[in-house]
Amino acid sequence: QVQLVESGGGLVQAGGSLRLSCAASGRTFSSYAVGWFRQAPGKEREFVATINWTGGITSYADSVKGRFTISRDNAKNTVYLQMNSLKPEDTAAYYCALRVGAGRREADFASWGQGTQVTVSS
Repeated sequence: QVQLVESGGGLVQAGGSLRLSCAASGRTFSSYAVGWFRQAPGKEREFVATINWTGGITSYADSVKGRFTISRDNAKNTVYLQMNSLKPEDTAAYYCALRVGAGRREADFASWGQGTQVTVSS
């Protein structure tokens, strides 16, 4: 069974950058697509980005397209989310998960990590 642990969150000023990491345990990690989601206080968890098992296919929410980049290093069992030009509205807890379905809904993902907090100040 694959377990995921997110890290790299923190407090950053608007316009700044952060790189989140999603480290996995388990030998089957490299066969899964992985997604990043986020959840702001009082809001539903929303899709951010996803990457296929080879790293060759990526997809982004419109709200982060052009600012965020998802990548993976299967040798290190890690998926990254590089976040540039951060905005206060990016403030949320960020989660990674394995893709087990075909869509971008929470139900299409499993083995959620515990999350890492990103706070962007104005």
